Amino acid sequence: MTAVQGTCDQRFTAMRDLLQRNLDSGADLGASVAVTLDGQPVVDLWGGWADTAKTRPWEADTITNVWSTTKTMTALSALVLVDRGELDVFAPVAKYWPEFAANGKSAIEVRHLMSHTSGVSGWAQPVVVEDIYDWEKSTSMLAAQAPWWEPGTASGYHALNQGHLVGEVIRRITGLSLGTFFAREVAGPLHADFHIGLDPAEFHRVSNVVPPPPLPVDFATMDPESVAVKTFTGPAPDASVAWTDAWRRAEIGAANGHGNARSVARIQSVVACGGEVDGVRLLSPKTCDLIFQEQANGVDLVLGAPVRFGIGYGLPQPDTFPYLPRERVCFWGGWGGSMIIVDLARRMTVAYMMNRMEGGLVGDPRGEGLILAAYAALEGR
Repeated sequence: MTAVQGTCDQRFTAMRDLLQRNLDSGADLGASVAVTLDGQPVVDLWGGWADTAKTRPWEADTITNVWSTTKTMTALSALVLVDRGELDVFAPVAKYWPEFAANGKSAIEVRHLMSHTSGVSGWAQPVVVEDIYDWEKSTSMLAAQAPWWEPGTASGYHALNQGHLVGEVIRRITGLSLGTFFAREVAGPLHADFHIGLDPAEFHRVSNVVPPPPLPVDFATMDPESVAVKTFTGPAPDASVAWTDAWRRAEIGAANGHGNARSVARIQSVVACGGEVDGVRLLSPKTCDLIFQEQANGVDLVLGAPVRFGIGYGLPQPDTFPYLPRERVCFWGGWGGSMIIVDLARRMTVAYMMNRMEGGLVGDPRGEGLILAAYAALEGR
């Protein structure tokens, strides 16, 4: 047993207790939880173990691969350029990336990339995981292929490639890779310990993820031409790929961000507070409003569940995420359980990052419980 470390406002002690129970029961191996209000930390907790042998405690500066929570960082990077007038999300992708117009994609707009509605939700075969480490090769492959459904008509979760799609637009505008732009323009000014493409000097701080049970899906029995099968096999990494140096160093803006709850909550508090925190303004309130322009609301072609997407973030959907408030909340999470809630109405963020993965693609009951506890605390319950 390890005791939860860190600080916690008295109102939020139920979150500390819940994290402790999860660690004691084995529901969590190592984890971190954070809440900000008005940009200021009111919960910053961590505990458990950074390795399955239980020889390394999860420390204050432990970081881990947070999978698709990374997508919120890529989205924020793009919105920074929107705010500067350098990127128009309603413009064709080909305005910035001319090669992307090939094979019937000339009308796809940047907002379609950011809302998973572009029709390009994975790499066409043949593709292997190593291909996505090579930025030039992987983005050229995406530029050359045709969409898998009519763009803008439905969402199909861009599980692994959204960061390459949006990141290449960012690179064409700024001349900087996604990871470099994010570090210079987002994480750096906010003094936040989050990385898209990790320096080997930081590898010693990483807690390897513990792979989840297999997805309850047998792709062999499904239509190989379905959007879901093509997405999940284009390519199909095992979670243990996150243990490798090549994965950590690559810039996979949909899936390989490394951080902890503190850094995720800190960065996304900019959005929660209308674009500015601690004197650092990255967005205007008008750009924050853009997030809430609904782009898709229905059964996702990849996830197979009802999902609502705005521009860059998920929006509350009562059938799939019944625990989220309806007003001015945006969010997303990662394979295995990580989650970030960004509540503009309450100027609050709630983040949960952990190493032991469960089977869900976006969130799980551990994060849900902590999120509910945060809202209960805020409401005095």
